[in-house]
Amino acid sequence: MSIENKKTGGISVDTEHIFPVIKRWLYSDKDIFLRELVSNGCDAITKMKRLVSLGKAEAEADWRIDVRVDREMKEIRIVDNGIGMTSDEIDRYINQIALSGALEFIEKYEGEDAGKSGIIGHFGLGFYSAFMVADRVEIHTLSFQPDAESASWSCSDGGEYEMKAGNRTTRGTEIVLHVTEEEKDYLEISRIREILETYCAFMPVPIYLSAVGENGGDEPVNDPEPLWLKSPSECTDEEYKAFYKKVFHDERDPLFYVHINAEFPLNFKGILYFPKLQDEYASLEGQVKLYYNQVFVADNIKEVIPEYMMLLRGVLDCPELPLNVSRSYLQNSGYVTKISNHITKKLCDKLNALFNNDRKSLEGFWDDIKPFVEYGCTRDPKFLDRVKPILLYKTTENEYLTAPEYLERNAGKGEENTVYYTNDTLQQVGYINLFREEGICVAVMDGIIDSRFLSFMEMQDHAVHFVRIDSELDKVLKAEEQAEENEALSNVFRQVIPESVTLVQEVMKSTKTPALLTLAEEKRRLGEILKQYGKTLPGINVPEDEVTLTLNMNCPLIARIAALSADEKSAEKAKKLARQVYMIAVISQRGFTQEELQEFIDSSIDLLYNA
Repeated sequence: MSIENKKTGGISVDTEHIFPVIKRWLYSDKDIFLRELVSNGCDAITKMKRLVSLGKAEAEADWRIDVRVDREMKEIRIVDNGIGMTSDEIDRYINQIALSGALEFIEKYEGEDAGKSGIIGHFGLGFYSAFMVADRVEIHTLSFQPDAESASWSCSDGGEYEMKAGNRTTRGTEIVLHVTEEEKDYLEISRIREILETYCAFMPVPIYLSAVGENGGDEPVNDPEPLWLKSPSECTDEEYKAFYKKVFHDERDPLFYVHINAEFPLNFKGILYFPKLQDEYASLEGQVKLYYNQVFVADNIKEVIPEYMMLLRGVLDCPELPLNVSRSYLQNSGYVTKISNHITKKLCDKLNALFNNDRKSLEGFWDDIKPFVEYGCTRDPKFLDRVKPILLYKTTENEYLTAPEYLERNAGKGEENTVYYTNDTLQQVGYINLFREEGICVAVMDGIIDSRFLSFMEMQDHAVHFVRIDSELDKVLKAEEQAEENEALSNVFRQVIPESVTLVQEVMKSTKTPALLTLAEEKRRLGEILKQYGKTLPGINVPEDEVTLTLNMNCPLIARIAALSADEKSAEKAKKLARQVYMIAVISQRGFTQEELQEFIDSSIDLLYNA
């Protein structure tokens, strides 16, 4: 055909070919068929309620959807008392695949309020999910229109349908699924209940489940008015906790929660919870359930949650989120990005509110959320700006102080604008006690991200410097007088310590500690980074042994070793004591290797025999 002889038209679909596709691949999870059919019932009732509110129809207020299972007849029935359909509407909306009646209804009756209608049917394909489990589907319906006649429709999974006058006498629609032998598991009432509780738990219309020949169906299986629809001022702490336990099957109370009620231009609601970790090995996988006008859409949509809050659990109801999008599109959606930013802001607002109004509660779970807050600070500048004033540092005295509070507490006692910290309260207890004697509180930074976080914070605020307590022997621990160099003492220690260890003599304020091992903060951090990434740089070594051994000339034990070292007859004993002092300094600073531990045990026994 030449370019001049163009031809236009619509692509036709042969039902002989489309139905096998629908049956096998319309949805990846067959359970969704029930969500789609129950959602259609909700839509029908929502439309009817809208017409009543506009004065275009009259109806009772006892809205309901019934799901009935008949194992003997191999049938599942979904019945609603909504708007119903005429035979013309069946022909238009059912016989023509993918022509949705929801869009047409919204355009006619909702106008600018379309996004608030609560009608979710956007494709016209949801109904056909019934053929994923059934080989024949029936529709029995009666429209709300005064002169309407009942209509019935029946169709096989091959696409051949029959439509005729029906015998339904009450307004609404009944869908009958003739379940195939391969899918007979769906005739188990427990299976249907599980599906409804998963996908329809918060649909806006009461849903009643019953099995033919069995008692039940008196109570709805769903909650038509979920907590997130209420104003935060109307909800109690007990309700928030009960909702969390019901939805996420966790008997422990969450650490805190954030109730989001965003209006224009985002228009979404939700409740997010920060769960309590059972232990450090517990899964860090969160769970955020996405709803569309109370209809469950997807589980654990990570795109809307900041990566540093991966542990969050919650529900989000986003009626303006396009349903016909893939997850890859969600990742690039401007709407989703705005939701994520708003969630970040609300989380920060919550933490700030707790700090200002209920600081004890915040301190009570700070250890649990600290790694995520610190990681968020390094990943998101806006998050850092919002939480920086409330960042807490736990001290060895179990106090929680901000950086300004810490500096004010230690003002005049140590180096100016310096935060002293420990990464191992057990290993470094000797250093901690020395600082405690000087009235200086020590921050505990023993998390896996703390080292990186401290370096990051120094880059953000050059006025504050973090120094580990075993890094430098500054004026905090030194006495004012200068030590007189004792050459004999130095010679004895030089014989029993590695060549790479720098040896100095100082007069310390404490008389109890004979010696301390220190490693400059910058060198130690460099070593940690190189070890962490398993890399080496030309000309730069990991400073494992580039430490300084400071002898405390104010300690009686060092004075005794000095006296022994001056006498040749006592030189051997002086060397043993010097080696023991060095080993004590090692175990206080980094712990022993296996060989060092054995040596320490042997030397200790030897010294006891010769005491």
